[in-house]
Amino acid sequence: MFRSKSTAGTGPDVVLIGAGIMSATLGMLLKELEPELTIAIFERLDVAAAESSDAWNNAGTGHSAFCELNYTPQKQDGSVDIKKAVNIAEQFEVSRQFWSYLVENNIISNPHNFIQAVPHMSFVWGEENVDYLRKRYNALQQCHLFKTMEYSEDPEKLKNWMPLVMKGRDASQKVAATHMEMGTDVNFGALTRALFNHLEKMEGVSMHFNHDVRDFKKEDDGSWTIKVKNRGTREKQSINTKFVFIGAGGGSLPLLEKSDIPEGKGFGGFPVSGQWLRCNNPEIIEQHRAKVYGKASVGAPPMSVPHLDTRMIDGQRALLFGPYAGFSTKFLKNGSFMDLPLSIKANNIVPMVSAGLDNIPLTKYLIAQVRQKPEDRLEALREYFPEAKMEDWELEIAGQRVQVIKKDPEHGGILEFGTEVVSAADGSIAALLGASPGASTAVSIMLNLLKRCFNEDVQTEAWQIKLKKMIPSYGQSLLNNPALCDELRTWTTQVLELREMEMAQ
Repeated sequence: MFRSKSTAGTGPDVVLIGAGIMSATLGMLLKELEPELTIAIFERLDVAAAESSDAWNNAGTGHSAFCELNYTPQKQDGSVDIKKAVNIAEQFEVSRQFWSYLVENNIISNPHNFIQAVPHMSFVWGEENVDYLRKRYNALQQCHLFKTMEYSEDPEKLKNWMPLVMKGRDASQKVAATHMEMGTDVNFGALTRALFNHLEKMEGVSMHFNHDVRDFKKEDDGSWTIKVKNRGTREKQSINTKFVFIGAGGGSLPLLEKSDIPEGKGFGGFPVSGQWLRCNNPEIIEQHRAKVYGKASVGAPPMSVPHLDTRMIDGQRALLFGPYAGFSTKFLKNGSFMDLPLSIKANNIVPMVSAGLDNIPLTKYLIAQVRQKPEDRLEALREYFPEAKMEDWELEIAGQRVQVIKKDPEHGGILEFGTEVVSAADGSIAALLGASPGASTAVSIMLNLLKRCFNEDVQTEAWQIKLKKMIPSYGQSLLNNPALCDELRTWTTQVLELREMEMAQ
């Protein structure tokens, strides 16, 4: 009963723009739900997952809200709000279920290529921050999703959890940490490429690299004509389709503007760039096996929450610290410096100016980050690794993130940190804007997109059966069903082989 079949046309049923984790997830879901579906994927670069989904361009944390303190803000009364953390933790469990389904059905052959078991920790120092972390821990203990979290203010215990962080630290410093053994490291670049490798072999799926999507036109029959240019041959073509998904990371906003749908009016974007310090000393890398997150500086965007981070990239263990934020007018790492100026339109200039005026501390913070010297970066690193030496670290450029700016009746415009799905009223086109925790919650985001854009199909018995097969908890709350949560965590841990992974090289 797929909705597009009632519409005439000779092009693909679905066009996915951008070869990142979002398009890969949506494409995989749709082909599992409707195997006869035809899909065309267009990517402006020559490989999949080269922008935001690439391992060096994102945090790589399975963002489960175990350690990310920006997901648990402290309210004015001193209490800690855990609502966002609970929501993200539940969504990450949904992602784990879908990935486990893919492994069990040999769609992904080896889970070790994209997911590893790595403890997640939050670490703070100073009386005020320790008090906050204690309150956060107590609040999260009320939620079943975080029941295995440990908390300690004992320096000896912390030395056992993260020796590199505690070595050489002032013994008089008040410290505290939380520890979640069931944390993960996810290489979203490897996962994305594995999904596209499978999709590309399926009947009715075509992938087109080095192709720029230049324009959109809504036809009278409700379909879309998309103008595409081959960046190599300069050849232009028009493709007709019934559904378009714009999952081009930072490049989504300009494409959404070209679609000219009313729902896309008033959105703007604020680009934030990033850098990592990457350890080049194997002896130091070997001493740290955790993701240790701290508190962000005042005015810092969420993507700049500092962390000393064990990663597994291309089969090699790596150690990163950062990210250090920066500012560029590019919307993509491989974009143009004209991206930001060209995104300003009559319908979004008020929200963008208003958001800018309301976020002057952020602007000052980014300017300070851009002006940082190597010594400044080393000083920040030494807060997490007191004995760090300059010669053991080198600078690595991270990806671009474009934070969402949207209209607001009170402020004129607000800057949002998160993801936003914008879709036409008829469900014929949708775009994903924003950033973290994006990739980790991609499955939940795409399930919500299916409800918006393919609602009639989602309601059918056939789709319901398939959705529950792919995501066993579909339609149920893991938050309100501890037994189901434990059962599914045990299953996904076994299928993804997370208990066995000790990060051995």
